[in-house]
Parts: sequence; C-alpha cells; structure tokens
Amino acid sequence: MAAVRLGKNHLRWCDDCNLPVLESKTCPICGKDSREVEITPPGDVRPAFQHDIDLIRKLADEQYGEGSGIALLPEGHPVLLNKAPSLDRMDEIIIDGSTVATIRYDLGRGWRLINRMQSAMRIAPVMTKGYVICDDSAVPFVQDSKNLMAPGVIDAHKDIEIGDEVIVITKDRKAIATGAAKMEPQVMIDSERGLAVKTKWVKPEPFRNPDKKYTWDEVVEANREVIEKRRDEAVDFINKNIAKHDVPAIVSFSGGKDSLATLLLTLDAGHKLPVLFVNTGLEFDETVEHVRDVTSRHGLKLIEETAPTDAFFGNLVHFGPPAKDFRWCCKTNKLGPTVGAIMKNFPDGVLSFIGQRKYESEARHDKGRVWVNPWTPGQTGASPIQNWNALHVWFYIFLKKEPFNVWYTRGLDRIGCFLCPASDMSELEIVAGNSSRYGQWDQYLTDYMNSRGLPQEWKDYALWRWKNAPSSIREEVHKITGKDVSELTKQSVAPESGPLYMKVQEGFSPCVIGFSVEAAVSKHIDIERLEGFGHILGSKVKLDESGEWLSIDNITVYREGSIISKANVERDARSNIDKLFELIVRSEQCVGCSLCVARCEQKALYMKDGRVEINPDECIRCKDCLGPCPAVNFRTAEQDL
Repeated sequence: MAAVRLGKNHLRWCDDCNLPVLESKTCPICGKDSREVEITPPGDVRPAFQHDIDLIRKLADEQYGEGSGIALLPEGHPVLLNKAPSLDRMDEIIIDGSTVATIRYDLGRGWRLINRMQSAMRIAPVMTKGYVICDDSAVPFVQDSKNLMAPGVIDAHKDIEIGDEVIVITKDRKAIATGAAKMEPQVMIDSERGLAVKTKWVKPEPFRNPDKKYTWDEVVEANREVIEKRRDEAVDFINKNIAKHDVPAIVSFSGGKDSLATLLLTLDAGHKLPVLFVNTGLEFDETVEHVRDVTSRHGLKLIEETAPTDAFFGNLVHFGPPAKDFRWCCKTNKLGPTVGAIMKNFPDGVLSFIGQRKYESEARHDKGRVWVNPWTPGQTGASPIQNWNALHVWFYIFLKKEPFNVWYTRGLDRIGCFLCPASDMSELEIVAGNSSRYGQWDQYLTDYMNSRGLPQEWKDYALWRWKNAPSSIREEVHKITGKDVSELTKQSVAPESGPLYMKVQEGFSPCVIGFSVEAAVSKHIDIERLEGFGHILGSKVKLDESGEWLSIDNITVYREGSIISKANVERDARSNIDKLFELIVRSEQCVGCSLCVARCEQKALYMKDGRVEINPDECIRCKDCLGPCPAVNFRTAEQDL
C-alpha cells in the first residue's frame, strides 16, 4: 500500500549517546550531529508501552524460540513504534536507532513478527527454531539479493510451515537474510531444485546493539528544549485566538492523548476553560472515568453531553451495523449531541480548541489550523497541535507527568468508540479481550448474522465494517477462504414483511469530510429492476458485478436496503435521496395505473405484466414521469424523514 506523506519526519538519533532525538540536528546531550531515522511515512511515531513490548517479545519467542524476545528488545532500551500502511495493522519497531523489524496483523492469522536484518542478527545467536541453514557456497548469491534455492539449504527446523517467516543463517549462526519459507523443511533439504526461501532483507549492515540505556523520563528530559519550544508556540497560538474571537472559548476533550495535550496547553496558557465532552454512549468506561478525573483534578468545569440511550442500539433495527462507508452512527451519537451542547451552552458561538493533527489523515492535513465547523453552527475550531506528531504529544504529556487513558497501555494507539467500524481487526481483538462492553456488540453481530442468513466468515473477518469492501480486502479474504466477499456479505434472508419505509440520518460527518445522507429502507430492494428506473435520476448508472449494489451518480443503493447520498450541498444530497425513495416505491409497489406511462412523451416507459417498465436508452431524464402516483401518494408505508 502506498505511503502517505503528511509532514516532516522528526525522529532523529544520536549514535554516540544512543538517544532518540526529537527534531534537533544536534544531540542535546553531547552536541554531536544527530541523524534522521529511516521510517515509513507518515512517520507518526509513538512510544511502545509495556503491552506492545510484551507482544513483540511473545511473537519472537513463539516464532524463534525462548529468549528471542529479550534478545530482540533488551531491557532499558526505549522502543518506538511507527504505524505503516497495511491491509489491517502493521507497526515498524525502532530501537537503538534502527528500524529493526515490523509486527503485522494478518486476516485469518493474527500477529506475526517480520524480521529485518538488525532483528535477525539479534535473534540468530539464541534462536532454536524458525531457522534455515544456508551452505557457505550459497551465501554470496543470497547476499546479492537473490532468493535461497533448495540446493543451498543444509538444514531447516522441522516445525517450519510454508509461508512462515524464517531467518537464513550460516553454520556458525550468522544471519544473512530474512524471508518466507516456500517449501516444507525436509523438502528444502532433499530437493535439488526449487525455491526454498523467498528472501525479503539480505543487505549486509553493521550490527547495532549499543550498551547505553535510558528511561523514558531521561529521554524526555534530554528533549525538553524542543518540547518547550513547541509548547510556547502553541500557548501563543491559544492566546492570540482567544483575543481574536469575541466568543467564549472551550476545550473539546475526547479522552484521547491529543485532546489531553490540548487541554494541558490551555492550562499552560493561563486559562481554565470549560471542557466539552460528548459522551456518545459508545465510549469505553475507562474513557468516561478519565475525562471526569482530568477535569476534576485540574478544577475545570465539565460540560458532558450524552447521546440518547437508544441513539445507537435503538437505530440498529433500521440501519444495521455501521460501516466505514456507512457511518450513520456519527450523526446519531456524535453530531447530534455536539450540536445540542453548543446550541444550549453557547448560542452566540464558541471557540473550541481541538486536538487535531495533520499527521492523522490527509483530510486533517488539508483542513488547516483554524476553521469554521461546517457541521456545528456557531463553532470555530482551532488546533494548537496541528503540526505536532504523536511523539511531540507523548513527550509533552510525559514531561507534564499527566495520567493518560489506560487504553493506550493495552495496545490501542487511538481512542474512540469501542465498536467503531474504522477499527482494525487487531484493535477489535484488543477491545474484545479487555472491554466489558464488547460482549453486547458481539452478541448483536451474531444475532444479525443469523437473522439475515449471513455466513460465519462475515463476522470472523469483520466484513460488517464495509458496505463495499476495497479490492485489497476482497483479494485477501478470497485468498484465505476461497470465496468472494460478495458471496460472504449477501443476505439470503430478507427482513420480515411490513410497510415500506425509509429511516434517514443526515449532516456533515464528524468522522469523514463532506455532507452525506445515510438511509435505510425497511425491505430488501430489487436493484436489478431499480437500475432501469435509476436512469430517470442520473446520467451514470452502474450495477455492480456482484449484483449487491447500484450507483446512480453520487447515490449508492445496496440490495439489503442501505442508501448513501453524497453532495457538496446539503439540499442536493437530501433532494436526491427523496427522489430515490420515490423511485424505489414506484419500482417495488407499482399498482399498474399507467399514469406515468401517459406522461412520458419519449415512450421510455411502458406497461408489461401489469406494471410499469422502462427502456433506459429512451429516457432523457426530464422527470415528467415523477408526477402523481398512487403507489407514492396513497401508500400505507411510513417514511421517517
């Protein structure tokens, strides 16, 4: 997956002191030059907590034998993690000035340690499995960026399976390459031809394992000057914006690290601003406790706005599980309470300091540092930490010795709703194992799966997280299961019979940029039939090959009844979805009166077997047919708009 550059890489290292250096081109301890550490963009590096270190060591021990984990990550050496683009989750592991390895979460398999040369050199002397021994004569070929062929294999550990990550070593246990096994161990040893190991990292490099050790407190103290410089600039930004905007100022606090740093900066600026916390009803219990604790300890007024009790679980009956591309929950549980809190407490407007950073996403990178909030009337947003990366944030929090959300120590690198569809599988696994709240969601998914006739894979691979899964996920799931995603997401059982109605959520989404309307129709839709009528509304009508969704310009309709309408203008998005629902009613509940046929001068509409049909090639989208219709005007259906 392509790397996304959102800002400068601020991670540097002093090799003489073995010290992580933030920004500065000289070491704050010895004064010598520091060097930039090579990492994958966007480079939002963060400290590894004990949970992360334990996981990495556990993986190393499982793959290469007891003692490999501590050899890879010795005590007293600060470890950093850098999230890199991946199908699910991948973190680069940085220690002693090198990106030594990665850990990757694979669908259907879980976490794996992917070695680079530095980690291979650390593990090789102590490893008891996961190795392939290379003949000395083959070493030059492997180090010349070649794969290891079977004739060059002397021995291999008996437990290696095809696809396993392995370390290629010499007879004297020197690591020369890392890669993936392409043969079973005995086949490698016995074969006279064929690919034994597909190598990934082979370039010889100096072994780095310095003796100097540090605590995080010592690392932060060494970088104090850079952190305080960032703090002073942010404090100046806060004071200038408070002076500039003639409205009350608040801090928007989510319970995450970025909003915590923003809150602390307002205190450093000399202000005790009210704190707005929107409790979506889907927060971790620990997040709610953390927000209340922080505001209480600092003597700050807490404005806690809570979503209605049934805002999420009460709407599941209409919308089904939310998805990355169907985030109706952002409107019901975040947007609604936020707008309500602002209008109730700050009717004349408010300046809200928000912990937004450009390193988080392309949308936030392009948003700017001060903006008028398009989805909350009267709110101006301002981010003091817009140009900070995660390491700036963490070093500042560490310097302040401020308690932070406990979920960061459990493996999450961002805090949000406990069942957010934007979560990785790895994050959902962490939440399922540590949150008392996840059981309710897990049971709902099981019940929904069974009631709609969905296969177990729909839940196992969290396919509920998309209405239209990206091609990369489709390919991976097919590789694992041998089945197409469209087959695994097709609902074979339709909702119970009843009136045809539509439930709607609309507005600018706090989770994604742009105006959208998400809706759900109470029954499955005959989208093959609707495709023809779609030409009345749009010029670009496409029925997906899977037969599960239909697009009409900027509207997407799914067979199970979900609808998404996007537009730059609110009026257009709403108008389009209203017209689409009218088309669905006409298509599904035509009474055969032929009124619309009579109004169609182009003769695109005609009657067949007692109901209206359309010839799309003749339709000019004049919309004259969208006049009075018994199915629309006299239906007993109920539409919730």
